[in-house]
Amino acid sequence: MAATQRLSSVLAHLNPLSESTGRAKLLQKNPDDIVITYAARTPLTKAKKGALKDTPIDDLLIALLTIVREQSNLDPSLVEDVCLGNVLAPGQGYMARSSVLAAGYPVTTAASVANRFCSSGLLAVQQIANQILAGSIEVGIAIGAESMSTCPDDGAPVLSKKITEHALAGQNLQPMGQTSENVAAQFGITREMQDAFAARSFQRAERAQKEGWSKDEIVPIKVTVKDPKTGEPKEVLADRDDGVRYGTTKESLGKIRAAFPQWKPSATTGGNASQITDGAAAVLLMKRSKAEELGQKILGKFVAATIVGLEPRIMGIGPSYAIPKVLGKTGLKVEDVDVFEINEAFASMGVYCVEKLGLDPEKVNPRGGAIALGHPLGCTGARQVVTALSELRRQNKRIAVTSMCVGTGMGMAGVFVSEH
Repeated sequence: MAATQRLSSVLAHLNPLSESTGRAKLLQKNPDDIVITYAARTPLTKAKKGALKDTPIDDLLIALLTIVREQSNLDPSLVEDVCLGNVLAPGQGYMARSSVLAAGYPVTTAASVANRFCSSGLLAVQQIANQILAGSIEVGIAIGAESMSTCPDDGAPVLSKKITEHALAGQNLQPMGQTSENVAAQFGITREMQDAFAARSFQRAERAQKEGWSKDEIVPIKVTVKDPKTGEPKEVLADRDDGVRYGTTKESLGKIRAAFPQWKPSATTGGNASQITDGAAAVLLMKRSKAEELGQKILGKFVAATIVGLEPRIMGIGPSYAIPKVLGKTGLKVEDVDVFEINEAFASMGVYCVEKLGLDPEKVNPRGGAIALGHPLGCTGARQVVTALSELRRQNKRIAVTSMCVGTGMGMAGVFVSEH
């Protein structure tokens, strides 16, 4: 036994690519693994301007759920629950269940809603995965969707004095822009650092779009768009992300005025913060044994997800806590991860998280992030999963971590494996 261990040690030194124990364990295949057999998203388009601007949230859901039903080669009667990650839509429960039925799923397919702000899409994935693990259901769909064109974000509602006068809870009255400035001020994230980070996001998104990297992520959908001048409706095919600004540089971003001059250091701008966007993404989940029984092609697997809390005033740095936590729970090291999809709510938090965690910038958002593509709140957590699996296939790599900061002071992170 000792000789075998010594041989393994020698081989590990000779082969620096030999996998760590945590990574090797994750790459094993077991019948009870929660696997993903379909993953796709709509294009992400600018709120109030893009191709999805006149598409209500329920029509967006119906369009994508119909595509999942048609393209997944799965009997829809096997889908027992659909969990919608959504933040802004009124009447979410009515809308979710009704959209499932209108998309052609049988009356036996249930629906629920997950809302944890920017992590809602990932929370929906976790909710379905947990139900499957617990034996409550065998097959489910997680879908994240947001129509920021038709469901505006009005911020915090009127809250109790017990909240507003509380030292921590009262911080939740601070607008998101203020929390970005808080991060920049507290951790010394300069305007130049933020613009450089944002420029890299745009440049990567431009390359990915021009080279067609995201074609296997995006399913085109037919939508009706009203002419802004005449109001005349016309049908168009929404098939590409429209927030990518070609030719963006750190210097061009440096010319944009501060978005929040009332809060110092006033380094956040319309060019180095996430865009307000419409979009949806969906993931079909089941156990590996079920997928094999049904002849479903396995794209990847869901390993784990976790949540953390922190001061609401610096909510942006949530991933810097959530990522180490989920790595610890899965036995992974930072270097075991091939791709990090970290939501770029603001460049301030993006710069901080990458530096704090010592991440290789080349592994972080290789196709660009929310600064270039947009951040439809409830969609993002599911969209990152679709993007990460596609990018792992492109690179012929295996492990991805997705993460985002969460309004009111939280951070979430998940671990996924590609099985291409």
